[in-house]
Amino acid sequence: MSTCEFIDTFPAFLAYWAKVQDKPLDDQIEGWATEYMSAWPELLSKQIEEYSSQNLDWRQIARGKVFPYLTERLSAMRQARQNLLELGKPLFSRAQQVLAFDSNAVFVIYVGIGCGAGWVTTFGGSPAILFGLENIAECGWSTPKAIMGLVAHEIGHLVHHYWRTQHGKSTGRGPWWQLYEEGFAQRCEELIKDSGTWHQMSSDDDWLDWCKSHKGWLAAKFLRTVDAGEPVSAFFGSWLKICGKSETGYFLGCGCMKELEKRFTLQEIALLENVEVHLRPILEQMMETSD
Repeated sequence: MSTCEFIDTFPAFLAYWAKVQDKPLDDQIEGWATEYMSAWPELLSKQIEEYSSQNLDWRQIARGKVFPYLTERLSAMRQARQNLLELGKPLFSRAQQVLAFDSNAVFVIYVGIGCGAGWVTTFGGSPAILFGLENIAECGWSTPKAIMGLVAHEIGHLVHHYWRTQHGKSTGRGPWWQLYEEGFAQRCEELIKDSGTWHQMSSDDDWLDWCKSHKGWLAAKFLRTVDAGEPVSAFFGSWLKICGKSETGYFLGCGCMKELEKRFTLQEIALLENVEVHLRPILEQMMETSD
């Protein structure tokens, strides 16, 4: 059976941070790139390219949203890192059994510039999950229960990409793809953990109950947003919220996956094309049947 390898950059971050934590913000940011991240140039370039692809200035994001809070979040980052190291491999092994896939993976633990608590990509030519401790701490997901959910969710993304690559299927774009992709990962999180708790509940106790009671409204809002040609980022980003709730699109997407499972296997769902054709009718049904 395949295994996952850890690349833990946190000790290097602590050494760098001990030298710069009392320096001006711009010096901290420059040192992050030239000192701490210099040992992992691929990791640095991925983060910078992520912002540049959105026409955003990574230094401005780092200055406004990340570096002013690193000191106060240090304890949470330590806790998250420890839980990732302890829980990552057992969860990966369980996921391989539950989802029936066989792929090596690299888990990279790092302190970044807000690109995400988890990010499925490649690293050193291998399938990888990048775990951003700064985002994990910000979201309040450092506890063992939250880390289990986050890791399971990201493994769901990893499996999705793995299956599609194996079958020569390309990755899509746009709001319907995002709903499909995040919904698939959220459903995998449920299956791997075999529980009714989601990692979003770790920082918001009534998140799931609220989503369930607003399911029809959320479905209608998503459809209106898409049909108006407006961005759906408020349904997915941890920095954006709808009625005070973040990542509500994950809930909608997971609901869509459960409906699709009535007709398809999980792997068949992972290989779908033209996902709007499959998802739009489900959202319309959610909207019409909601109380």
